[in-house]
Amino acid sequence: MSVLVLTLAVSAACCLGFGFVLQQNAARQAPLSDFLSPRLLLDLVKVPRWLGGIGLMVVGMVLGAIALGQGEVSLVEPLLATNLLFALALSRRQTKQPLGRQGWAGLALLAGGVSAFIAAGEPRGGSAVTDPFRHWLIIGAMIGLALLLTTYAKRSRLSAGPVLLALAAGLLYGVQDALTRVSGQRFTEGGLAELLTGWQPYAVLALGVTGLVLVQSAFETAPLRMSLPALTAAQPLAGIVCGVGFLGDRLRTDTAALTWEAVGLAAIVTGIVLLGMHPAMPCGADNSAPARDLQPS
Repeated sequence: MSVLVLTLAVSAACCLGFGFVLQQNAARQAPLSDFLSPRLLLDLVKVPRWLGGIGLMVVGMVLGAIALGQGEVSLVEPLLATNLLFALALSRRQTKQPLGRQGWAGLALLAGGVSAFIAAGEPRGGSAVTDPFRHWLIIGAMIGLALLLTTYAKRSRLSAGPVLLALAAGLLYGVQDALTRVSGQRFTEGGLAELLTGWQPYAVLALGVTGLVLVQSAFETAPLRMSLPALTAAQPLAGIVCGVGFLGDRLRTDTAALTWEAVGLAAIVTGIVLLGMHPAMPCGADNSAPARDLQPS
């Protein structure tokens, strides 16, 4: 594994984790009437704390895009999942909660799972699939599942809704990461003209904005511990599916390797859930009121 890719991916995870906490601090004060509406972004853009969180997220996405340009999606995505460690670090500073057994277990499982998956799978590049049907089949399945989750989230809203929205956003962000890598390759091969004549950069933008609305709606309606684990777990899984499915990423497929890859992914998801449900994660505001005013902070 390249030290450059490792540094870029972990730096991106740090920015993303800090950014998510700041965004949720602001979004939980947004009016519930903005749920799943672009108006939510228009209201939040007036809040300095949210803008700071978005700024950190943008930096994280740029660093992640550079890492994706230097390494395989199947390698970078598990590293980006460590953003939850940094989110927990900032949340602990705000809430003064100790890690305890749950925190240390989550840290060990997440770090160990990432290490096990990378060591067992040995992600490496290969020839990308040229069949457009396979591209659209995988991308369509991810977007379709995200749409289905969002539809159910509208019905459940303040119960399972935030988790479903975060899962949907994670799927979209995973596809966005894969298309970001494709866009980077097009830019490398033909410059700006080659990049802008393809559909991928516009899809990256559309997925990013849609995912942002979903994430902020999840942050608005529930504590961070309900939404961030789902978001953090779904994104790398979707990215790995895209990477192996049509970007040409290759993982070891012997029995022992597959077993440890599965164990690693299971440990990552379990660690994410334990960390995300930690008491140090900030709680949301009281959503029982019919509406709330968004105050700058």
